[in-house]
Amino acid sequence: MNMLLKAGVAGLALVVASGFAAEAKTPKDTLVMAWVFDDIISLDPAEIYEFSSSEYMANAYDRLVVQDLDKPGEVKLQAAESYSVSDDGKVFTFKIRPGIKFASGNELTAEDVEFSIERYVLLAKNPSFILNQFGLKPENVKDMVRVKDASTVEVELDASYAPSFFLNCLSFTSAVVDKKEAMSHEKDGDLGYDWMRTNYAGSGPFVLKAWKPNESLVLEANENYWGGAPKIKRVLAKNVTESATQQLLLQKGDVDMARNLTGDQLKAIAGDKNVHVAAAPKATLWYMGLNTKNEYLAKPEVRQAMKYLVDYDGLANTSFKAIGIKHQTFLPEGQLGADNETPFKLDVAKAKELLAKAGLPNGFNVTMDTTNKTETRLLSASIQNTMSKAGINIIIKLADNKTTLTKYRASQHDIYIGQWGSDYQDPHSNAEGYLMAPLAKRNQWQLPENEAAVLAARDEKDGTKRAAMYMTLQKQALETSPYVIMFQQVETAAVQNNVKGFVLGPTFDLNLYANVTKE
Repeated sequence: MNMLLKAGVAGLALVVASGFAAEAKTPKDTLVMAWVFDDIISLDPAEIYEFSSSEYMANAYDRLVVQDLDKPGEVKLQAAESYSVSDDGKVFTFKIRPGIKFASGNELTAEDVEFSIERYVLLAKNPSFILNQFGLKPENVKDMVRVKDASTVEVELDASYAPSFFLNCLSFTSAVVDKKEAMSHEKDGDLGYDWMRTNYAGSGPFVLKAWKPNESLVLEANENYWGGAPKIKRVLAKNVTESATQQLLLQKGDVDMARNLTGDQLKAIAGDKNVHVAAAPKATLWYMGLNTKNEYLAKPEVRQAMKYLVDYDGLANTSFKAIGIKHQTFLPEGQLGADNETPFKLDVAKAKELLAKAGLPNGFNVTMDTTNKTETRLLSASIQNTMSKAGINIIIKLADNKTTLTKYRASQHDIYIGQWGSDYQDPHSNAEGYLMAPLAKRNQWQLPENEAAVLAARDEKDGTKRAAMYMTLQKQALETSPYVIMFQQVETAAVQNNVKGFVLGPTFDLNLYANVTKE
C-alpha cells in the first residue's frame, strides 16, 4: 500500500474515532463510502456468494459476459469478444478479447478462462450449484471445458438449454482468475484457494489493496485496464453498521456516500441541499427462513400463522419507507411470471386460530439469528413484538452477517432473517433457490414434487406457459413454504452532490465505480 493510500485509510480511521468532532473533506481522487459489508466471507470468485463480495467482484474482476444495464434481461460481452453455439445447442465456444492483462502483468488467455470455470466447479463452494445444473461436475469438468487455442475455449453442457439461460448464469459465475498467480500460491492441491480468500488475481478496473473483515475495504484504479482506466483513483469503504452514524458522517462531509440509510435517515436528509439520493429496485427480497427441523416450525399451520404476524404496512410506512416495497412471493417484481399478490397482513386473531389448530394455543419459544445491520435489527424488533401478541416468544441472537450466514448455511438456525437476491436475471434463480436449493436445503424443506415442477418451468420454451408455471409455484409457496417474504429491496445511496457516475444496478454485481468522478 503506497503512502498516500495509507494516509487515506488512517485519515478515515481518525475521523471515525474522533466522534466526528471536526468536519473533514475527503480526497478529490478517492471515493469514500460508509457501507455495511460485514457479509464478506471470502474474496475468491469461486466462493463469492454474498451481496457485498459480489459488488467487489464486479469492480475487481472481468467476467466472460455480464448483464446489460441498458437492456434488462440480456447479457453483453466482457472478457469474451464473441461466442457461438453448436447446432445441437450443447457446446458454447468463446473467443477471448485480446489485450487484457491481469494486475500481475500476465496476459488473460483461454487457459485462464478454462482454469477459472474448472476451479469454480472443483472447489464446490456455495455458488457452484449454478454451474452444476448444466452437468458440469467435479468428475467431468476437465473434459467439458476445453482450450482450443490461446484465444478460444469451449464449454460443453449435458443437454441443450436456452442460450440466454446459460449466459445469464455465466454473468455471475465467469469471473476470470489469473491462473499463474493463483497456482503460484497453491497448497496441497487447493488451486490457490487459501491464498485467494484474502488476496487478488484479477484484471478488472480496480485492484484490491487492502481488506480488513468488518472494518475496511480499499480498491485502487487499474491504470492499464483494457476498457480505460477508472476516473477515480481509489475507493475506500468503511464498515459502519449504524445508519444514524452513516448519516452523520455524510452530512459532516467525512464520507462521500452513505449506503445503508433507513427511512428515518432518508427523511432527515431530504432537505439537505448538498446531498442527493440514488435509488434502484433490486432483485432482492427481505425474508425469514423457518427451519422445519424445529418441532414447532415443522407444522404448516405455525408457518402460516407467522405470515399473519408481521406488520407489513406499518414497516413499509416507517423503517422501510423508500428502501423496500411490500412483497410476499419469491419472484421479485420485474422478472418473468412474478406474482405481486400480497395476501398477508397483520392479523393476530387469524394467527391464533392457526396456532390453536396446530395444537399450540399458548404459542412457543424460538430463536432468530439477526445481523447487526440497522435495517435487520429494526425488522427483527418489530417482528418480535407482533409475534408476541400470539404467544410466539422470539429470542433474538445478534451477530455480524458473516456469522449468521455461516450458521444459516449449516442449517443450525431456528429462524434466519435476512436477504436473498437473484444470482442471475431469470426466474429459475429464485425458484431453484427457494424450492430446491440452497434455501430449501437450509430450511430442511426439499420436496421431490417441488424439484420436478421447478425443472419443468425452467425447461418450458413457450414464454407465456413458462410465466404461468411460475405463477402457480408462487401461489403454492404462499400456502406451504417455510418463508415469510416481506419486502423487495430498493437500494439507496445518499451521495454528496459533487460525486457523479456511481451506478446502482438491479443486482449487487452491477453496482459499479469505474465512472465515478468528484467535482
